[in-house]
Amino acid sequence: MSEQSTYLAKRQLKRGTAGWLMLAGLGVSYVISGDFAGWNFGIGQAGWGGFVIAAIAMAIMYLTLVLSLAEMSSSIPAAGGGYSFARQAMGPAGGFFTGLAVLIEYALAPAAIVIFIGAAVNELLGVDGPLIYAAFYAVFIGIHCKGVGEALKVMMVISILAVVAILVTGAALLPSFDATNLFDITSSANNTDRFLPFGWYGV
Repeated sequence: MSEQSTYLAKRQLKRGTAGWLMLAGLGVSYVISGDFAGWNFGIGQAGWGGFVIAAIAMAIMYLTLVLSLAEMSSSIPAAGGGYSFARQAMGPAGGFFTGLAVLIEYALAPAAIVIFIGAAVNELLGVDGPLIYAAFYAVFIGIHCKGVGEALKVMMVISILAVVAILVTGAALLPSFDATNLFDITSSANNTDRFLPFGWYGV
């Protein structure tokens, strides 16, 4: 058996751990967490127009990423994801650096999320700080150490709650919506372009 065959044999996908519904919930939770934490920041830094252009650029990038992963996962059915694909295409060194980048992402993403959660806890209870961040970080790490299935189930519950929160919030805010507020961002650079108040730098 060749080295490549041995590598793939040890990393076959296991049936029953994650169905399509769980994976769909995971994708929804990623999008919601990013949107919840990024909408106001993005519009404030780029303006409405800059944020729309950036969102379209990211949508194109993710479309090509998803199509590429779908194509590779059908020809290289391994559980390693991007790491396995990079290893097959670029050798062990390419796989190592891809895996390292993914590891950094997995370490930093929960940190960013717990800071956002800390801000929400501060608004609700008036308590914030490193201890809150550490507590939620430990909870996330503990859930993932318990197992992939357990983590996906928790994410599914959180996703459902988040979708409900979005619908309720949208319904409550809809009567107060005013499109002119999208173009009232003032730029420190005295840019008179209401669509791109911070220019292409904002994008």
